[in-house]
Amino acid sequence: MTKKVVLVVEYDGSEYKGWQAQKLGIPSVQESLEKALAVVANHPVRVVCAGRTDSGVHASAQVVHFETDAERNERAWTLGVNTYLPSDIRVVAARDVADDFHARFSALSRRYRYVIYQSSICPAILSNGVTWSYRALDVQAMKEAASVFLGTHDFSSFRAIGCQANTPIRTILNFDVQQVGQYIILDVRANAFLHHMIRNFAGVLMSIGAGEKPIVWAKKTLDAKDRTKGGITAPPTGLYFVGVEYPEHFNVPFCKLGPHFLPYIEESSYDVPS
Repeated sequence: MTKKVVLVVEYDGSEYKGWQAQKLGIPSVQESLEKALAVVANHPVRVVCAGRTDSGVHASAQVVHFETDAERNERAWTLGVNTYLPSDIRVVAARDVADDFHARFSALSRRYRYVIYQSSICPAILSNGVTWSYRALDVQAMKEAASVFLGTHDFSSFRAIGCQANTPIRTILNFDVQQVGQYIILDVRANAFLHHMIRNFAGVLMSIGAGEKPIVWAKKTLDAKDRTKGGITAPPTGLYFVGVEYPEHFNVPFCKLGPHFLPYIEESSYDVPS
């Protein structure tokens, strides 16, 4: 009997051309995961993810589902599958899930964290896991600027030119900017995101934090509804897909907030739009 399984997957995206399977010979996270699952399931497997990540972007809690007629326990779908995965991809949780669950369409919200490392010297450790800023950034100015993004807006100024979304309207449920030691963390939750949206947020906020632009520039950029007014797109290295929210009855595994080199930070309260 065919059943549906949900997985939570962690990966370092540095060596991959994004999540989505590519042409033959181009490495992707999806292809690597599907090959490993096929070995354990003993049949071809096609996975569906909660949100596709770009080249060089990481995830601490990507959620995927797949269908299988193989009878395997959770240990097989985690430790067993990990045996056949490269060291930069890991299944961290697995569970049987209801037939009407869909990793993408059942999601209520998605959460990303963008990690900036402040130092006069570019780091050797985690060089592909953070975005380096040699300039001191004003976190309070960045926090104040980020507050204008909360709520439902036309985010045309923050979408990639090639973004294929049907509408630029998105709802930002939470946008925190916090400093932990030399790390500055942009923590963003929304109902959905546009292509390059977080990285474009980061580009604007880093310019404000560095004093290149005033705080009001964030709102001016938002109101312009024009990508050419939006400043640079920050690098992918500091971006992490860290969580997806689903209706409780699906009982999707919950994993500790990542990436794991950062301490846990309590998220501000928010309301999911109906």
